[in-house]
Amino acid sequence: MNDPLAVIGRLRRTTDAIIGEADLRERLAAGRPLRIKYGVDLTAPDLHLGHAVNLWMMRQLQDLGHQVVFLLGDLTTRVGDPTGRSDTRPVLTPEEISANASSFLEQVSLVLRTEPSVFEVRRNSEWYDGMRIAELLGLFGQVTQAQLMSRDMFRARVEAGREIGVHELVYPVLQGYNSFAMRSDLTIVGSDQLFNEQLGRHFQQRLGMAPQVVITTTITPGLDGRAKQSKSLNNYIGLTDTPRDKFGKLMSIPDELVEPYAHVYTELPLETVAALAASAEAGGPAARDAKLRLAAAVVTRYHGAGTARAELQSFQQTFTHRTQPTNIPTVVLDHPVTTVLDLLAAVRPTETRSQLRRLIHQGAVTINNTRATDPTHPVDPATPLVIRSGPRTWHQIHPTP
Repeated sequence: MNDPLAVIGRLRRTTDAIIGEADLRERLAAGRPLRIKYGVDLTAPDLHLGHAVNLWMMRQLQDLGHQVVFLLGDLTTRVGDPTGRSDTRPVLTPEEISANASSFLEQVSLVLRTEPSVFEVRRNSEWYDGMRIAELLGLFGQVTQAQLMSRDMFRARVEAGREIGVHELVYPVLQGYNSFAMRSDLTIVGSDQLFNEQLGRHFQQRLGMAPQVVITTTITPGLDGRAKQSKSLNNYIGLTDTPRDKFGKLMSIPDELVEPYAHVYTELPLETVAALAASAEAGGPAARDAKLRLAAAVVTRYHGAGTARAELQSFQQTFTHRTQPTNIPTVVLDHPVTTVLDLLAAVRPTETRSQLRRLIHQGAVTINNTRATDPTHPVDPATPLVIRSGPRTWHQIHPTP
């Protein structure tokens, strides 16, 4: 399984902390495949580049023969993870949970290998649905109220006079026990999940198992340079975004994000990352060129070098030479379209109408080279239309014969 120090050294690039590093070195040296816990609650199936930091670390370990155990938290999703929440999460229906599970599996396969030798799928309903009440109460008895209330989010809610559901206090216990039930050797998570995974170590030790190693990873800001990437803030780059959208979004980031993004989202040599950071700090054309290099590196990682070259050429053609791209995707209308907002919803179906209205009001939408600023303005889809929405997103609609 390769030299432990070399493996850990490679992982360190995107690592914040390793809890149990000596255990990790020992397990890697033993030469047996590690069981790597990757658990998700099935609430929001939109994975972004921030999530992918963990996935790429797991992929490195898969390539060495270790196994990712992808845990779908179908039971814990019914409870709701309180992490980062000031209010209780809404409860999803079984149908929504099932649909989200399918979406998650599809998205992780963009990074992770999914052959059975290095990938296993489990659901925590496997052990919780059949657990007797007495056994569940026994688990609760191994965690104290003081341990649970040490979480800053719970303390903040109490101080603010907000309610905490008993099921939310139970959630970290359930997630912690998952580590024992699935025999986890290692888990790679964002630092916001450290409390839950420390409880996993707690249960494993209490129940006679060697505790899992916990690696926490670097968390970077979203595209706005402030809050972490989030769909609700529309400041993220999705794994399923097109190469063009990935490239364009990366070109929009503040200059100060070039270095951290290049560091954690690419495999560029660290000397190159340092050079890009210096260029970004210089500003002007140097910063633009640094972003071009960053965007090309990210697109290469997900879509290949050929696609990255094509997107770089398209971007330079559009912005340097101010010309319309030649490979504009065509959209077929499958429902009546009468207004600018309807048209934008047809070409950007994954975004909410409020997000699209904001795009229109910002002056970011043109139709046949005419800026559209009124969402209710009528359009005629019986004529050829070229729609530009945002700096590099183009669509065309041809009238049906």
